[in-house]
Amino acid sequence: MQTFQELVAEAEAAPTDGWDFSWFEGRATEERPSWGYARAMGERLAASDAALDIQTGGGEVLAYARRLPRLTVATEGWAPNVAKATALLHPLGAVVVAAPEDAPLPFGDHAFDLVVSRHPVTPHWTEIARVLQPGGTYFAQHVGPGSVFEIIEYFLGPQPAAGRGDRHPDRERADAEAAGLRIVDLRTARLRMEFHDIGAVVHFLRKVVWMVPGFTVDRYRPQLVRLHERIEAEGPFVAHSTRHLVEARTPRA
Repeated sequence: MQTFQELVAEAEAAPTDGWDFSWFEGRATEERPSWGYARAMGERLAASDAALDIQTGGGEVLAYARRLPRLTVATEGWAPNVAKATALLHPLGAVVVAAPEDAPLPFGDHAFDLVVSRHPVTPHWTEIARVLQPGGTYFAQHVGPGSVFEIIEYFLGPQPAAGRGDRHPDRERADAEAAGLRIVDLRTARLRMEFHDIGAVVHFLRKVVWMVPGFTVDRYRPQLVRLHERIEAEGPFVAHSTRHLVEARTPRA
């Protein structure tokens, strides 16, 4: 059995760029939504002529598609991910554009018939509607409200009730409709996560940096030691992620 120091050292040494979660194999598990986003995204890409993947990460989800449209563009705001996505997607014929997450999309109006995104930080509905062609589709999987709050509150203490409503699908529906989009499908899921060792928790918080802002092992060492002892004595630390599937369309001309 590995010690606390060994587990933490492994987690701190693991790279955090991209959205490849294979490092967690055997260390943590997460249920997957029933709708199979990557497969469904691939089906829509195969029927598209011009597609945009917003906040592509390392390009892993887009690269899953069997066939990319004639014109395929991906945006990403974090420099290490831009480099990783470029190396992965260029050979497949996709162009990667470095674009800040909170800036307007660097494309003209009505440039794409399909916009996709998996776990965008914030969906900018007016920009999505602007770059979609009439009758175009936005197809995405979003992180839902209160996702993995068990970990957040373990390290940060009880959070305001208002924070649990962030990313609520009803609010996103209203914002999308205000931007001129029509929601044609909206599904939600609450999914069980298990962290089997403290290294998995450390790597998760290093990779998903907005969960516990400013997280470092030194800063949270007492909490990490207690959680390590708890996992050793009681078994996996259980949390729950929330996700929702969104499909929206622009009006036809």
